Amino acid sequence: MKIKKDSVAAITYTLKNDAGEVLDSSVGKDSLYYLHGHGNLVIGLEDELESKAKGDKFSVAVPAEKGYGMADENLVQSVPLSAFGTNKVEVGMQFHADGPAGQVVVTVIEIAGDQVKIDGNHPLAGVTLHFDIVVDEVREATSEELAHGHVHGPGGHHH
Repeated sequence: MKIKKDSVAAITYTLKNDAGEVLDSSVGKDSLYYLHGHGNLVIGLEDELESKAKGDKFSVAVPAEKGYGMADENLVQSVPLSAFGTNKVEVGMQFHADGPAGQVVVTVIEIAGDQVKIDGNHPLAGVTLHFDIVVDEVREATSEELAHGHVHGPGGHHH
């Protein structure tokens, strides 16, 4: 069976950046199960997985535009240190904040005196994503998975 819209696929992946540094990997862990065609992976990777079958192995470079998007300078801003209350604040820390479209994760990128520069971009915005993929399994999605838009059972959250 080939991966197509409304099928469930299980993959093992390694994600690297342009420098070849491993950013994330499922090697040695459980496969990542996802419902194909429902936006559960970055679009560039989902496009590449289309029509693949169990046992297929491939590498792909997903440009930022089809990954986590380009960095938006409007999402970088300075806020007063007092906005963090009594929380300890250090560069690299991430906080949940209220954005125009709901909750967003911001990363502290600089602290200067009583001003904290935060970045609301995804940490991988503007980054080319280099994936090494092995397709471990492909199956039809259940009607419940289709209704919910995500995988249940192995690799899903409804065990």
